[in-house]
Amino acid sequence: MLALVRANARGCNVTATWRAHKIGAGFANPCYCQIHPTCIPAAGEHQAKLTLMSESLRNDGRIWVPRTQGDTRRPSEIPGQERYYFLEERYPRFGNLVPRDVASRNAKDVCDKGLGVGPTGYGVYLDFRNAIRDRGAEVIESRYGNLFEMYQRITDDDPRREPMRIYPAPHYTMGGLWVDYNLMTSLPGLFAIGEANFSDHGANRLGASSLMQCLADGYFIIPVTIADYISRHPHGEVTTDHPAFAEAEHVLRERTGRLLSIRGTRSTESFHRELGTLMTDHCGISRNEAGLQEALKTIPHIREAFWKDLTVNGSGAELNQSLEHAGRVADFLEFAELMCLDALTREESCGCHFREEHQTTDGEALRNDEEFAHVAIWEYTGEDRLPVLHKEPLHFEALPLARRDYKS
Repeated sequence: MLALVRANARGCNVTATWRAHKIGAGFANPCYCQIHPTCIPAAGEHQAKLTLMSESLRNDGRIWVPRTQGDTRRPSEIPGQERYYFLEERYPRFGNLVPRDVASRNAKDVCDKGLGVGPTGYGVYLDFRNAIRDRGAEVIESRYGNLFEMYQRITDDDPRREPMRIYPAPHYTMGGLWVDYNLMTSLPGLFAIGEANFSDHGANRLGASSLMQCLADGYFIIPVTIADYISRHPHGEVTTDHPAFAEAEHVLRERTGRLLSIRGTRSTESFHRELGTLMTDHCGISRNEAGLQEALKTIPHIREAFWKDLTVNGSGAELNQSLEHAGRVADFLEFAELMCLDALTREESCGCHFREEHQTTDGEALRNDEEFAHVAIWEYTGEDRLPVLHKEPLHFEALPLARRDYKS
């Protein structure tokens, strides 16, 4: 994933979908990125992979920060009246069970205001003291014992005695290749399922479960639709003698040779970290026009430096994970521009995409259904050329569109 510090696996990347996009597959809603609110915060700048703690913890845990900036007391030493249970106070009806985007945005807000906890100041407490008192240690242990153990192994803190520290982190990108109801992309014969496509978890501007989409696509749809397509395939049997195979191999060898021949001074990791920090800051939990414009101005400079000053150890003659990482980051450096352009173009706030200029007077997401109730599908037009935007209108028949309201 683009952000260097994130909750998903370090191997997650955009390469397959991006390269399909560059040969004709439409890319839909690339700016949608779901943020997970209950991750163990980074211990410092050296850390890239964050541990995702189950959101079930929010069923019983209470989220808070000290009311006073710079309060360095242990959480057990801070009395109740000096604790800011910000979700419970801001959303009394839902409290700590507000949706992911709302919980994440509010956690970032209190940390940006200097109320965050932990060594970096970007963390909030998730406290089980009251739940253990009210329901008993055995009940809470039966629900979360495995999670408590995992947290303790990572942090050396026991959440039964001291609150957990959590902070939001990028979880997964909800946009992806545009597909029809048969899960075929705009390239005939190329199908995309699960998180590779945009459909269930990116099409409705709110987000859904990526696991649900993988199961629905993999079990129920693709076995039928792809088999139907193959049974009617007009070209018959295709072998590796087809010119497309030779062309693909030539492109790959040329790209591999280019990466290995740079012989600069900077590692792939340093470029990944620079890009990831930029995207987290300007195209993360919240976005604004100035930040997105800054990102769009900076990304080409990072990409130019990458192709001039990258160093990759080893060769292309054997398995080379350094070379693989370089190829992934090269694709990130291209995709990042499209992600920021899509976020800049979508002049509204809707669930996982929060534009700071488009919010209600009390700081909630403000959609613009008249202009943006559509899927944004981008068409690649060539290197150093702006992509073309196509719009697929969203029609809601069973239920009318309504504003999400968690405060009343």
